[in-house]
Amino acid sequence: MRQCDLLGINRSTYYYQSCKDESYNLALMRLIDEEYTRYPFYGVEKMTAVLKRQGHTVNPKRIRRLMRLMGLEAIYPKPNLSKASKEHKIYPYLLRGVSIEQVDQVWSTDITYIRLNSGFIYLVAVIDWFSRYVLSYEFSTTLDKDFCIKALQGALKIAKPKIFNTDQGSQFTSDAFTGVLKKADVKISMDGRGRALDNIFVERLWRTVKYERVYLHNYETVREAIQNIGEYFGFYNNERLHQSLDYQTPAEIYFKTFPG
Repeated sequence: MRQCDLLGINRSTYYYQSCKDESYNLALMRLIDEEYTRYPFYGVEKMTAVLKRQGHTVNPKRIRRLMRLMGLEAIYPKPNLSKASKEHKIYPYLLRGVSIEQVDQVWSTDITYIRLNSGFIYLVAVIDWFSRYVLSYEFSTTLDKDFCIKALQGALKIAKPKIFNTDQGSQFTSDAFTGVLKKADVKISMDGRGRALDNIFVERLWRTVKYERVYLHNYETVREAIQNIGEYFGFYNNERLHQSLDYQTPAEIYFKTFPG
């Protein structure tokens, strides 16, 4: 199916649907994306209820499948969900009570969903907590680990953090990803499952990117989305004034205090 090939989705996990149903799923995913950006604590049941109130005939099974496809999970503590995969080691969260006082003290990363007119892609970014500077970013049509590793390697070409924080997603707990950090002698920190607020700076970045760029454009192609969002990151780092940074840009803070 062309849509599966375009999005890089395994056909065995995304069964054939009529064009009408496929288009409706994409429309639902746009609505889910907007609601989740506003209310990241909405889980499947609440998201289903919200869409029903908007007049959509949906059930939790459908919304769960779409949210999984989008890589979304509600932000709140969940019992018995922090069990480590047998093949992936889970590292402890190292940042509780830690004061962030300098650049390259803590970096973190996360993945977000970027909608297109007839599909979607994923975006991963690496951000410095102190300056909010986006060190690197990459796009992909699949939720594999390779584009995350590429973003990490790109960031490490600029500098090296003392601590690197992620969630417990399989991309970040993979030996290939953590191996890059170990080789660079970087301490690894991981949030508890369902607690993306431990990674709040990336969550704020995604909200900013969505409201200031993605939701203002209707991307027809992957190339258009990549170019447009790439231009936005240039603006975000070098021109956008941040109130939390005393109305300076992330680049001004990062390179002014850059130890090198």
